[in-house]
Amino acid sequence: MYWTRTLRARTAVLCLAPLLSVTGCGAVSSASTVSSASTASSATQGPPAATEARAFPAQVLAISIDALNPRALTKLGRDDVPHLWRLLDEGAGTLNARSELEMTLTLPNHTGMVTGRRITASKGGHGVTWNDDRAGTTVQRAAGHPVSSVFTVVHEAGGSTALFSTKTKFSLFERSWPVGVDRSLIKEEQDAALVKAARADLVQRDRAFTFLHLGIADQTGHASGFMSPAYLRAVETADTLVGKMLAAIDNHPDLSDVVVVLTADHGGAGESHSDPKKLANYRVPFVVWGPGVDHGNLYAMNASYTDPGTSRPGLSGPQPIRNGDLANLALDLLGLGPVPGSRFDVRQQLAVAAD
Repeated sequence: MYWTRTLRARTAVLCLAPLLSVTGCGAVSSASTVSSASTASSATQGPPAATEARAFPAQVLAISIDALNPRALTKLGRDDVPHLWRLLDEGAGTLNARSELEMTLTLPNHTGMVTGRRITASKGGHGVTWNDDRAGTTVQRAAGHPVSSVFTVVHEAGGSTALFSTKTKFSLFERSWPVGVDRSLIKEEQDAALVKAARADLVQRDRAFTFLHLGIADQTGHASGFMSPAYLRAVETADTLVGKMLAAIDNHPDLSDVVVVLTADHGGAGESHSDPKKLANYRVPFVVWGPGVDHGNLYAMNASYTDPGTSRPGLSGPQPIRNGDLANLALDLLGLGPVPGSRFDVRQQLAVAAD
C-alpha cells in the first residue's frame, strides 16, 4: 500500500462468498425491472457463512465520463467546466492517460476498468469485444473462465457496491457479478435523473464502492460530432452533473472520506472513436481527488509510469497510466488487495500522495 491515513472508520460485514461472486450466472439473484428507459435491480444476498467487523479507510466514487476527450477540458477551461478543473487543480491527475490498447469502445473499456484486465481473452483479458446490450452474456463466458471484479472483491470483504449507468449494455456487469453488484440502476440517456439517484444513494447508503457512468458526451458526439460545439456543451452538462456529486460530498460530513477517481473509456474526434490507433480516441483523463490525495501530476508522482507523449505504448515495456488502473487503485484506497487475475496496477503501486 502506498499511503497511510486516518479517516472515519466505515463498518461493514464480511461475507465469505467468493465462489458465488466470481462466477457469472444467467439468472440474476433478484428480480429486475427492465425497460428502454431504465433498469433497476438489487442483488439479494443469502445469509453469510461467517461475519466479522470490517472497517474501510474510505469510500470510493468512480466516475466515467463516456467519450471525454481531454482536449475538451483545455478548450473549455476552468470557467466553463469548473468542477472537472477543481478535481485537477486539487487532486492528482493527468490529461494524458490511455484507454485499453486493443479497442476504444465503451463496453470493452469499462469492463477493463472494473476487472483491471486487458481485452484479448487469449492473453488473459476479459474477452468483452462487443459494444451493445446482449442478453445472456457474461464476462466469464467471454473470457472462458471465472473473472473477478472490483465489485466482487469489495463485496467479499464486507463492503456494499453500486452501479449507475446511462446505457443498458452495462447490465452485463450485474449478470456477470450478481452477488458483487449490490445495486444496479440504469437510466438510458437520462444523465440528470441518474445523477439525482446516485447522489441520493451516496448520501443515504454507506457504500464502499460506487461506479457512476455518464453518457451524454458520447451520445452527443455520435449525433453531432466529437469536439463539435454541441459536444462541448454536453461536456459542460457532464461537468455540472459531476458538480452535483461533489456538492453532496462537500455538504455531508459523513462523506468526508469519499475519494473520487474520474476517467473516461475513450475520447473521440469527428464522427467516431472506433479507431484505437488515433490519439484523439486513445487519450483519456485520469484524476483522483479526496482526503489523502495530494495535488500534482500523476506521472511526476509515479516514477514507475512513463508519460507516453502522443504515442500508443503496447503492454510490454514502460507503461502509461491507463483507465484500467481504476480497479486496483480503488481497491488500494479501500485497503484491499488487487482483483484476482488482473493486470493493470496489480502491485497497487499507483501513488496519489507524495512520499
